Amino acid sequence: MKAITLDKYGSPDDLRLTDVPHPKVAPAEVLIRVKAAGVNPVDWKLAAGYLDPIMEVRFPLISGWDVAGVVEGVGLDAGEFAVGDEVFGYVRKDWAQNGTYAELVSAPVRTLARKPAALTWEQSAGVPLAGLTAYQTIKRVGLRAGETLLVHAAAGGVGSQAVQIAVALGARVIGTASERNHAFLRELGAEPVTYGDGLADRVRQLAPEGVDAALDFVGEGAVDVSQQLLKNRERVASIIEAEVEEKGGHYVWVRPNAADLADLAELADARKLTVHVEHALPLAEAAEAWRLSQAGHTRGKIVLTI
Repeated sequence: MKAITLDKYGSPDDLRLTDVPHPKVAPAEVLIRVKAAGVNPVDWKLAAGYLDPIMEVRFPLISGWDVAGVVEGVGLDAGEFAVGDEVFGYVRKDWAQNGTYAELVSAPVRTLARKPAALTWEQSAGVPLAGLTAYQTIKRVGLRAGETLLVHAAAGGVGSQAVQIAVALGARVIGTASERNHAFLRELGAEPVTYGDGLADRVRQLAPEGVDAALDFVGEGAVDVSQQLLKNRERVASIIEAEVEEKGGHYVWVRPNAADLADLAELADARKLTVHVEHALPLAEAAEAWRLSQAGHTRGKIVLTI
């Protein structure tokens, strides 16, 4: 099969489209014919060696954790799915090696759910890692209907899904973004504010009594600004700043969770969650997808089509 591989830690320039053996399908796994694979910043960060202190990586490496595709084979004791099922998932295994930037991928059933019928293959591939991150951070801060949530980097892949999930829960959402993305955030149901110096004052103009919870998807001091605005300083979650826990908040590293994925699919099929795909590139252009991701200006998601 065709796959995008790396022989050692490196950059987008080191990615290669190569022929590799078909993946083995272990017990409690299924074989997926990939239709689309989501691209996330963690993909190129892992490939650059940034996660080496905490995660085992084996080479040659096929990058990618997000997938949408069709079940083509079923392993032993994997009766949750059948050949022909359309699925999507966050295929994170015990170590990184056989990822989703490929024509085929084997995936543990615990990482999968049935694909939302309301979303395209490309949109579905943009949900798992970003959507689970958004959903799990929202759950971590205990957001409830009627509360006000501040989302930092609200127009990005994670932030845009967090906005929609929070709105679906009945919360009021204030989202930070550049001015070019303000109309996009309004379409999602958020009240936009421009990030940067003076952010706390701009948020207080919208919410004079402060906010109930905050999600940091950007770093750059967002936790400190959030705690100036929070009624309870502990109700902040960050996926960037691990030190947030020392400040009383929550650090979140997304986990594969089939039940959470099914919840996201249900929201999508209820037309309460969608994915803006900014770039859909063929598998052979994975290096360009990484360069676009590294630039940090993407609205919504980048995906690879297979």
